[in-house]
Amino acid sequence: MRKIDTAQQEPLFGVAATRDLEQDLQKQLPPHTLMQRAGLAAANLALAMAPHARCIWIACGPGNNGGDGLETACQLHLMGRAVVVTWLGNPAQATPDSLASYQMAKLAGVAFTDTPPPNFDLCIDALLGIGASVRAPQGVMAAWIALMNASASPILALDLPTGLNADSGQVSTPHVRATHTLSLLTLKPGLYTAHGRDVSGTVWLDGLGLNQLDGAHMNPSAYLSAYPVPLKRLHASHKGSYGDVAVVGGAPGMTGAALLAASAALYAGAGRVFISLLDTEALKVDISQPELMFRPFNQLNLAAMVVVCGCGGGAEVETVMSELLASPSPLVLDADALNVLAKSTPLQTLLLLRSESSFATVLTPHPLEAARLLKITVQEIQSNRLHAAQQLVGQFGCVVVLKGSGTVIAAPGQVPFINPTGNGKLATPGSGDVLAGLVGARMAGGQAPFAAARDAVFRHGEVADQWPPGLALSAIALARSL
Repeated sequence: MRKIDTAQQEPLFGVAATRDLEQDLQKQLPPHTLMQRAGLAAANLALAMAPHARCIWIACGPGNNGGDGLETACQLHLMGRAVVVTWLGNPAQATPDSLASYQMAKLAGVAFTDTPPPNFDLCIDALLGIGASVRAPQGVMAAWIALMNASASPILALDLPTGLNADSGQVSTPHVRATHTLSLLTLKPGLYTAHGRDVSGTVWLDGLGLNQLDGAHMNPSAYLSAYPVPLKRLHASHKGSYGDVAVVGGAPGMTGAALLAASAALYAGAGRVFISLLDTEALKVDISQPELMFRPFNQLNLAAMVVVCGCGGGAEVETVMSELLASPSPLVLDADALNVLAKSTPLQTLLLLRSESSFATVLTPHPLEAARLLKITVQEIQSNRLHAAQQLVGQFGCVVVLKGSGTVIAAPGQVPFINPTGNGKLATPGSGDVLAGLVGARMAGGQAPFAAARDAVFRHGEVADQWPPGLALSAIALARSL
């Protein structure tokens, strides 16, 4: 068992793949082995979480997740801990493994009750697990969930917090808000995107004896991004070694967005940063950042730079989109560039031609922009973020960064990545502009578009994670911390 951190890239497996792996292992092992391993792992983690707990309540559902809870109860009881079990199943309908765990728990003397104990120091949620993808909790189960969430005691969820969809990260009403989650056999995508991070707490993994060879034939649904390899800057290098970035945007009243993107590119290490404001009557110099070079759009050497387009672009950005899409210049399209693209079939045709010509393009939509591009609702985007990102890739042939909690990075022919860094401090005006500039800087420095997008998203979130607690994070402070 190990705590999941950002030190290594982790494969994420959805419900179907996880069940296939489970069935393969069950064919190789004696009956009941996986459930016994799950129960022992959960018991050990429970003791580490609450070593002095006087009463541990284990809420068990009717399926195999409940069986894992029954086995955990038996193990904890044998370790000398006071355990109270409430079980929504019954021996006549239990699976063979769950029945074996129930019988062992009863034989060991585990206390079973119909109602939760009035006081408990730790609760173990073993109600639904990946079964939450099928139904929402109701009746007694819903009442138990409410009691768990209202308690100040820590909650350990087995495999998944009840009510969390393993594939999408969506939650039912009600759902458990765990402080720790022990994911069993595999890590699931839903733990890390949409609502997953808010309800899963600290995530642990026990592979139940699964090794890489056992799962070598399985394709993960996604990967969890890991800490990127730092980019080296050679002593003998110069500004020309790190590429040029041009930011095109900043319509009247929105020049700040373009300046934020340019600032991010500057602080992320781009060799030179140009800025072309669509508000031609606006700034000609930024005295706080004199490194930024202001240029009219018709004076940009597009073929020699990465272009970040759309930040604060307004409707005016449409005047430059055709030329940009027709150029071989690597592009990062954000904000209003995406909104204009969503409305224009000719521009979408140009984007597809870029993809066919292998010209690099990265789209960085938030859920509403993604919904406009796919002509569906935000709710449909958020209901399956992995699928939505892959739909965008399939439609436009580009690298896609679907922003939000658990940002999804997808590209043609690649397994998507889900980003584990970041927090609510990024919910501030301009943070998306900063990300676009950071992606552009990494591309200008020589990274391939998919890797540049993945690593930029990681670093963008990492700054927020490292920000002092209790202090707001402004977009310009974010840019200057890259």
